[in-house]
Amino acid sequence: MTALTAPLADTFWATSLRRWNTVCRVLFGAMAVGLVTTAPPGGSKYQSLALLGCVVLCHAVLDRFPSNPVVRPHVYLAVLVLGLGGLAYLGSSYAALFMVTLPHYWMFGRTPRASMVFLGLATGATLAGSLLRQGWSAEFFGETTVSTLIVVAVGVLIGLWAHSVVEQSAERARLIEELERTQARLSEAHQRQGAADERERIARDIHDTLAQGFASIIVLAEAARAGLADDPGRSARQLRSIESTARDNLAEARELVASAGQPGPGGERSGSVARTLRRTLDRFAEDTQLTVDADLADLDCDQRTRIALLRCTQESLANVRKHARASTVGVVLVRRPYGMELEITDDGCGFVVEESAGFGLDGMRKRLAELGGRLTVTSSVGDGTRVLAVIPVADEGDA
Repeated sequence: MTALTAPLADTFWATSLRRWNTVCRVLFGAMAVGLVTTAPPGGSKYQSLALLGCVVLCHAVLDRFPSNPVVRPHVYLAVLVLGLGGLAYLGSSYAALFMVTLPHYWMFGRTPRASMVFLGLATGATLAGSLLRQGWSAEFFGETTVSTLIVVAVGVLIGLWAHSVVEQSAERARLIEELERTQARLSEAHQRQGAADERERIARDIHDTLAQGFASIIVLAEAARAGLADDPGRSARQLRSIESTARDNLAEARELVASAGQPGPGGERSGSVARTLRRTLDRFAEDTQLTVDADLADLDCDQRTRIALLRCTQESLANVRKHARASTVGVVLVRRPYGMELEITDDGCGFVVEESAGFGLDGMRKRLAELGGRLTVTSSVGDGTRVLAVIPVADEGDA
């Protein structure tokens, strides 16, 4: 029996033992009364009572004090074997004692092998005592041997069935416990993955909004400080842009905090993505003095799609500001049969796409992938850059 099945088996046997011990007390008492009232007077009567008393005493000690160091389960079974052999030799109620104590071999044996060994010893002791008393007679073979073997066979079958039930129950308990542990590990893994996804989402939002805004504030502040003496009017415009960008960053921060407690994308409002992008492009043109050619179709979309297109635009413009050294930026938003398409191009210095390891492009790809979209970046050194974001959306007729 394995360590996992032992606790369940112990519980089963302990429960069964408590119930059967109650029955045994009554049966032991009935056997003692029977010996006193029906056995012929003489030494055999008192010897039988003494043997029965030894068995009952050992059983009572083991039942009352199960942790005692003397009368252990196997010691009790050994006393029972000797008692059965003696009673069979004396011819006093051995058959009744055999049947009453038959479950004890399985309860106290604890394993099928030990139970079978003690049951075999009890059978041999009973038959040996009867043989010494009856001799090789027809009564011994016809009644004693046959009846004893039938009782033993029934006891063996019942005991093996009980052990099989316990082992199956223990196996089910083990499987249930293993399933619960697996479910707990999966739940923990899902929680960790959910936390990691949420941290990545927040990091991406901060990078695409607050970080870009702060970078813009730094650039504008440096330019305003440099132009305070030479071009105060331009510096004033740049200070206004700093104030406006800071206000936008504050609004973005509040939106990020508010979105952290929202359940998900369900029920999001739809709106025009063109108006959202137009404000971003106007601010970019004002801050950088670059030429921005925008062709934005007036398209309505849900909030998640609108935010994804906005973040792609902000990240692309931030890259243009920091790296491209471009003079013109083109932005095209159009509805295609397969979804919405946002194209952002510049005539800057370009770069090698395969060697780019920035967080921004990777963040855009993951954001679009969450919506089933894709990001394509085309560039080469000296030839500018083209960023194409595609997000599939359902046809209005399918709604």
